[in-house]
Amino acid sequence: MPERLDGRRIAVLVANGFEQVEMTEPVKALKRAGAKVEIVSPEAAQVTGHKHLDKGDSFPVDVPLDQAASERYDGLLIPGGVHSPDRLRTDKKALSFVRSFFEAGKPVAAICHGPQLLISAGVVEGCEMTGYKAIQIDLRNAGATVYDREVVVDQGVVTSRSPDDIPAFNERMLEEFAEGQHSDRLAS
Repeated sequence: MPERLDGRRIAVLVANGFEQVEMTEPVKALKRAGAKVEIVSPEAAQVTGHKHLDKGDSFPVDVPLDQAASERYDGLLIPGGVHSPDRLRTDKKALSFVRSFFEAGKPVAAICHGPQLLISAGVVEGCEMTGYKAIQIDLRNAGATVYDREVVVDQGVVTSRSPDDIPAFNERMLEEFAEGQHSDRLAS
């Protein structure tokens, strides 16, 4: 039976250059499950994806990052691609936004290069994770236990490696978002 997310609000944190399919397919799954999904971005009005190396489509920004509050959301999705996570990992507001989900024990799903943002936010130490092959050593160096699997889940944190993993990623993301807050991950 598919997970239902009726009434749940999910933030999608992206900057220009995210891997488009890593946003659009999880967002479709979230909406089919009944979630309200909002794109949060440091970009002003719209954000543009990539289809591998080619420029992709543009999407309206629902909430500017400087107005976003994690308290409004039940979960966080971080799509990958090279450019978006790289831009966000140097943005203090983005890092604070990500950390606040971890501090509250809220579920977080990150795919491909998306876990780079988690590294920069300082939240991966002791977590079991995966990510795009090129960042797996970075995850290890930041203190994560890394597996080369299509999806890894650890106390509400869902990670995957690439667009090929989207079906498994979506399934586990929906389960964790439906489960909600993970009190065993709350900051002490």
